[in-house]
Amino acid sequence: MNTHPPPAGTSGSDDLPRKGGGEEQKPAVFLDRDGVIIDEVNYLARVEQVRVIPGAAAAIRRLNAAGIPVVVVTNQAGVARGYFPESQVAVVHDHLSKVLADEAGARIDHYDYSPFHPTEGVGEYKRDTDCRKPNPGMLLRSAAKLGLDLGGSWMVGDKLSDLQAGAAAGCRTILVRTGYGAGIDRTAPDETLKLAAVLPTVVDAVGWILDNRQGRG
Repeated sequence: MNTHPPPAGTSGSDDLPRKGGGEEQKPAVFLDRDGVIIDEVNYLARVEQVRVIPGAAAAIRRLNAAGIPVVVVTNQAGVARGYFPESQVAVVHDHLSKVLADEAGARIDHYDYSPFHPTEGVGEYKRDTDCRKPNPGMLLRSAAKLGLDLGGSWMVGDKLSDLQAGAAAGCRTILVRTGYGAGIDRTAPDETLKLAAVLPTVVDAVGWILDNRQGRG
């Protein structure tokens, strides 16, 4: 088990807490980070590398205004590979939160990340885990912590692993063409991936979700 405490407001271990029953669950929007909210940078480690995709902050603000929780779920294999310490993930997320707030008054309600890799990790970080996409553990953990309705939720990503994780958690999924998404050969609908739409950017994805959030695919 990961012995490093996760940064405040984030999760990074394999623990899957269970929220008690009796509370109304809310649908959420899960967003991959790199290639969806910010430009894809291989193993991003420094705040100077954070560049928000045009319109992403305003799109997240639209979700905030609609009362929809926004959760970032991101694989951070750079930690496993020893490229940067796990503590740097929180530094980047704190900076990203500030940028989103400054640009559009936008808010990420929760960050979750996996610092592990099954074959390339160093030390305790070298292991397979349910909380590394394409496995759904980060979504399940966030849903348990925040009391989310996964069946009514959406996963927006630019990789097949994002869509696979979302579908495995019971969410509907949207592929965006930013980041690695331009090279993914998928069309909607795709029942295996619960893929509802393929759209240019997260801006379009948020608009689509707000227009279609009453129905379940």
